[in-house]
Amino acid sequence: MSKSPVRIRQLPKLTRRACDAHKGDFGRVLVVGGSVGMVGAPALAANAALRGGSGLVKIACPSIAQQAIATLAPCATSQPVASNADGLISGKARADLLALADQHDVLAVGPGMGQSAELRRIIASLLKLPDKPVVIDADGLNNLAAVRSWWRTCRASAVLTPHPGEMRRLLDGAGLKINVTKREAAAIALAEKTRAVVVLKGAGTVVTDAARVYVNRTGNPGMATAGSGDVLTGLVAAVLAQGLEPFEAAVLGVWAHGRAGDLAAAAKGQIAVIATDLLDHLPQALRTVTRR
Repeated sequence: MSKSPVRIRQLPKLTRRACDAHKGDFGRVLVVGGSVGMVGAPALAANAALRGGSGLVKIACPSIAQQAIATLAPCATSQPVASNADGLISGKARADLLALADQHDVLAVGPGMGQSAELRRIIASLLKLPDKPVVIDADGLNNLAAVRSWWRTCRASAVLTPHPGEMRRLLDGAGLKINVTKREAAAIALAEKTRAVVVLKGAGTVVTDAARVYVNRTGNPGMATAGSGDVLTGLVAAVLAQGLEPFEAAVLGVWAHGRAGDLAAAAKGQIAVIATDLLDHLPQALRTVTRR
């Protein structure tokens, strides 16, 4: 890269809703994930997308787990797709998922998904959709890391949200020999190689598209709890669905996610925070970043 990325400190903002708005004005988010034993993750992502302002959210999940997942996200709709003997989304669901993706503005892929060769092929296909914003997290990232040179055929606008372990696998899969503890350098290198927005989670989450970099200062150790990343995935998808471009959506989503965590910790103490507490405090966090 010829020059250092620009450091971003000012937060983007969401636009205030018009008086005659309807739910179709704020984007349609499709959450792809879930499996037997992992029903909470896609539901958390869907609930976060709704809390984050998306007007319509649907969960595409294995038919065998659909009823349990739908129960946990009553304001979202759900679409059962073919499942395999392991309780994961089957490769037979590929055509149905591509058709569903075409009906939605933004995809959130990976929460509770599990890993398989079939899922790797499905994710690679979803990333070939031109200009489709796709947020990838959790096992979506673990599957993606095993897809050789996936970025060469990627036409979607990808946002990758790895924790350090997932980041190591993505770096290895991309042939990048860089220590993940060099957080900014690692995130920038992956963003430059893949042309994706990279959100390297952790204390001081790094967001970069290789040209710009933002280091987040909200959040606390209480957020190191199961499901926290699923909430971030749905939140970033919701902000994308409302019209922000991928880097700005990731910056705003990361900040609001951390701010909700700070509010939750203040109310309950860091030790007691769970992912659903983040959902409860997102409304107050988002008021700060909505234009009046």
